[in-house]
Amino acid sequence: MSQTAAASASVGRMTRYRWVVMAIIFVFYTITYADRANIGVVLPRIQSEFKLSNFEAGSLASLFFVGYSLTQIPAGLWYGRFGVRGLISFAMVVTSIFTGLIGTSGSAAMVKLYRFGLGLAEGPGGPGVASTINNWFPPKEKGTATGIFIAATKFAPVLVPPITVWIMLASGWRQVFFWFAVPGFVMAAVWHLFVRNYPHESPFCSPAEAAYIKETGSAARTAAIEPKRSLGWLDRLIRAKKVPPLTTNREVFTSWNMWANTIGCFMVISVIYGLLTWIPSYLVKAKHFTFMQMGFVASTPWVGAVLGSLVGGVVSDKVLAKRRKPLMLLGAVATMGMMGALIGAPADKTVIALLLLLTGFVLSLGYPLYTAYPMGLATAKTFPVASSLVNTGGNLGGFFAPMLAGYLLDQFGYNAVFTYFGVCAALCLIVVATMEEPI
Repeated sequence: MSQTAAASASVGRMTRYRWVVMAIIFVFYTITYADRANIGVVLPRIQSEFKLSNFEAGSLASLFFVGYSLTQIPAGLWYGRFGVRGLISFAMVVTSIFTGLIGTSGSAAMVKLYRFGLGLAEGPGGPGVASTINNWFPPKEKGTATGIFIAATKFAPVLVPPITVWIMLASGWRQVFFWFAVPGFVMAAVWHLFVRNYPHESPFCSPAEAAYIKETGSAARTAAIEPKRSLGWLDRLIRAKKVPPLTTNREVFTSWNMWANTIGCFMVISVIYGLLTWIPSYLVKAKHFTFMQMGFVASTPWVGAVLGSLVGGVVSDKVLAKRRKPLMLLGAVATMGMMGALIGAPADKTVIALLLLLTGFVLSLGYPLYTAYPMGLATAKTFPVASSLVNTGGNLGGFFAPMLAGYLLDQFGYNAVFTYFGVCAALCLIVVATMEEPI
């Protein structure tokens, strides 16, 4: 019997409550992401009511990420000292308040103000969820768990377009935000009642499961000094090697691996939020879809993204032995190809839906791994700050991309927008190639 199995057997029956926590994370982040994703669907109506250019309309989406980025690192420092439970529940309540306030806006300036506030409120969520996964899952399950978490961020845009269009056509765009505000209040209570900072603090997690998580993690750290299964030429290509852990926040902020991962994440998120903001308008204005047709076709990239996130997390853990870079690189190359395919795509609903589905899939193959990568570099103490750095830098892509895409759209059209996204993918490929793969 292994040391881990013996430890688990000595403390009684093994629960699997960590997967209940994972289910709560999935629902929590689906709701959170829906609150930020609905703006793209209602944007044509807001743009028409307030007489906005594409650049100005893009800024409505972008200002969310200013607030979002500002609260990332402070939240990470808080989590490293006090844990995630209280702040996440509070942040979810404030998120719902600002979501509802957007529906009361009487001008574009008020929409911008409330979107900025929504970003401030949602900021603690990303590093908080990543820290929860880091605390609740052993190393061999972290990539899979992170893939499920990222799938939630893509599942929301699957649901949002048809639901938003239905509410908007029935009651107007303002009602969208009133209805979307409700689930967050419920989820704040669920998180506070059922998710603790650590497994051993939870009354629903057995001592056997807490020991399994802890002992498996200890075994993984002990085994780090032993030779790992080699992936041969692939390990040489991705520069796989033993990398000293980042034990202080200073080391986190001076690590090129961390900065390269952050810049790569910035480029990927630029494409994701650029598409999230402008695909609905692209379908209505460039391809002349009705709002109802748009509501369904605009969901297709995020159906692909859910599948891509899940496949990416499992393959990284199970097939690639926790290597993260291969799928980051593959995702960047494939995204470049899909942006080329979208340039000049015909106005055929089936063809466009298929192209968008494949785009979402390849874009998300590597996306969860930008969150999982710091788990192999940082310690439990420094991970909240490491995760916050990636979220801060990465989500600045969500600030720049919608506005830059709006400017390109005003000046040149949608083909220039897709070219810009392709350049982002190419830059991501170059930067990620310089990272070391920690074994």
